[in-house]
Amino acid sequence: MLGRLRALLSASVINPANYQAKMSTSSVQPQVATFASGCFWGVEHIFLKHFPPAEDKGILKTAVGYTGGKESSASPDYRTVCSGTTDHAEAVRIEFDPTKVTYDELVEFFYRTHDPTTVNRQGADTGTQYRSAIFYHSPEQETIAKRVTEEVQQKHFDPAGKKIVTEILPALQWWDAEDYHQLYLFKNPTGYQCPTHRLHW
Repeated sequence: MLGRLRALLSASVINPANYQAKMSTSSVQPQVATFASGCFWGVEHIFLKHFPPAEDKGILKTAVGYTGGKESSASPDYRTVCSGTTDHAEAVRIEFDPTKVTYDELVEFFYRTHDPTTVNRQGADTGTQYRSAIFYHSPEQETIAKRVTEEVQQKHFDPAGKKIVTEILPALQWWDAEDYHQLYLFKNPTGYQCPTHRLHW
């Protein structure tokens, strides 16, 4: 954590508008997907790297923040979440165009880019804030998330004798993380990135 805080001091200036897009059609409303899979710097980075808004691949914009914790832990900050007392997860909130990328595809990509078999851990990052979780925004998303989870389990983890431990929970209150966390690895290209945030298949 201390290493990450030091890295913030050397952040470069970027234009967030370069990482946003508009809906391609006014007849369809954008949808939201919320995922937690370790340090949110790397989670946001890998989604935007493979679905860059400028290339119209479906992701319209992202935000990193905190969710899924105690109701009493409202408006949390980074230090408090890292203490583990809030039970909030570091997460990424993705606004997307369902005519360009489906929720199924995003859920599969979520599994493809981290280790969903470790409880409260990604790489060397440990704590409840680093847990693997899908926060669904509708009954349809819940159904899709559970189906894709079963498919990924059978195809990629059963052969290895491993079990997905990802939580699938309703999306509750969301709090954006502090501005310096947003698009962190685009501001700090050499900054910390959890080694599990890569394409696993």
